[in-house]
Amino acid sequence: MTARTASLTAALALGLVGCGGRIHEVSIETPLQPKLDISAFSRILIAGFVAGGTDEVDANLETARLLRSQLRNRPDLQIVETDVLSLAEMVADGSVASGFGDVVPLMDPAEITQEQDLEAYERVFADIGFWKQLGEEHQDPLIVTGTVLFTPHARAGFITQEQETYDSFGRRRVVPVRAYRERRGYVLSPKFIFIDGRTGTTLYSESHREEVLYDAQQNTPALSSYFELMDRLIPTFLSALSTQTIRGTRILLR
Repeated sequence: MTARTASLTAALALGLVGCGGRIHEVSIETPLQPKLDISAFSRILIAGFVAGGTDEVDANLETARLLRSQLRNRPDLQIVETDVLSLAEMVADGSVASGFGDVVPLMDPAEITQEQDLEAYERVFADIGFWKQLGEEHQDPLIVTGTVLFTPHARAGFITQEQETYDSFGRRRVVPVRAYRERRGYVLSPKFIFIDGRTGTTLYSESHREEVLYDAQQNTPALSSYFELMDRLIPTFLSALSTQTIRGTRILLR
């Protein structure tokens, strides 16, 4: 509930009370249906991702591990425990998507640093035969794959920050101050693709982008930044598979 909505609700409630009504605040829950119907699946396979950006973090391995850990407490989905696929290397050496031809030249997977670098590798997600075979090997699970780009990022400019000041009587004040800052951090751009392991076809996909910036003097490890950004994205990823509930209140007059 926004501040404006809360104010209007409070004003309305006071008006109703003045008219002799009795106010009751009732808690409500509104379920939001998942974006993807997974009722046909009892198993889920986090297969691996085409990843790049920086060699400070193995975004393929870390993303697969993190998603598996988030899904382990679901009683309706069994996690398929298997090695994480190195999809970029498999495309580069022709192990998958070989029937599509090299329309776009492939760069060394270790040199993937931009989103356009991923385009030549994304053909793997259209290789129905490969995904169907993978599904057959693991009892027809829901397959989660996609791309993950985790790249260093820098920005300079004016920011507003709070600064403490004290007047001649020692009274403390906090005032906004604009200052020029150089900041460094990372951008995380994952694309989650959900594939039907029974048919090899794509059921749903969604793309995200999150960034975090720190003062240039702050030394934050890349892996810590990666997990900080993934923490923001995990709820959205899970909402594709699970019913989410929005909780709120309503005012009733009796």
